This record gives sequence, C-alpha cells and structure tokens, in this order.
Amino acid sequence: MKKLLLMCAAASCLTVVQVHAQVNPPPPTAADPAIAEFKAARDKIEADYKAAKAACDAMKDNAKDVCMEEAKGKEKIAKAELDQKQKPSDGNARKVAEAKVEASYKVAKEKCDDLKGDAKNACVKEAKADEAKGKADIKAMKK
Repeated sequence: MKKLLLMCAAASCLTVVQVHAQVNPPPPTAADPAIAEFKAARDKIEADYKAAKAACDAMKDNAKDVCMEEAKGKEKIAKAELDQKQKPSDGNARKVAEAKVEASYKVAKEKCDDLKGDAKNACVKEAKADEAKGKADIKAMKK
C-alpha cells in the first residue's frame, strides 16, 4: 500500500513539473542562433559607427559636424531597422521611418551652417519643411 501511495505521489509530481515546463518554457539562451545573430548585428552597427566617427575626426569645421550627424543618423537607422527585422510590427516600422526623417533633418540642418544670410534661412526652412512632410507621412502610417 505504501508503495502504491509513493508511486502516485511521484507520478503527480512529475505531471506538475511537465505542465509547468509547458506553460513556462525556459528563456532563450545565448546559444540560440537568433539571439547570437542579433547580437552580432548590433556589434556590427557599433563597429560601423565607430569607424565612421573615426573617419570624421580627420575633417575640420562644419564638414566634420555634417559627417558626425551622418554617422549618428546611420547608426540610429540601422538599429531601428534591426529591431524591425527582429520583431516586425507597425510600431517598429514607424520607428524606422522616424529615424530616417530625424537623421535627414539633422544632416540637412547641419549642411545649412555652411551658408550665410538669406541662403541659410531658406536652407533651414526647406529642411524643416522636409521634416514636417516626413512626420506627416509617419502620422498617416498610424491610420
């Protein structure tokens, strides 16, 4: 009788463990190829940014500022695209579009710093108009 009770208790414990394992699967490990690929892509983005930033160090004045904004923009866009690739969604697609609009605006505005007077004002207005159009397009994506 004791053996029967022990076997029933052991069987019920195993059943609980199996159900728990099915409901709560273990978290993905670093050995998971998808995670390893994601980390490798993140590392490549960081390396590309550092290389672009190093190339900018050789420049001077506003050309250096433009180069830095381009490097930062490319990094931000690449990270947003990686997130979209990893977890495709409308929200991540909007983040990619927002990163592109923001990077484009910052680079255009920085290029305007080379100009003076009315030409600079016109350049900044055009950059702002392009940004506003891009933001309107992103807003339309939400609908």
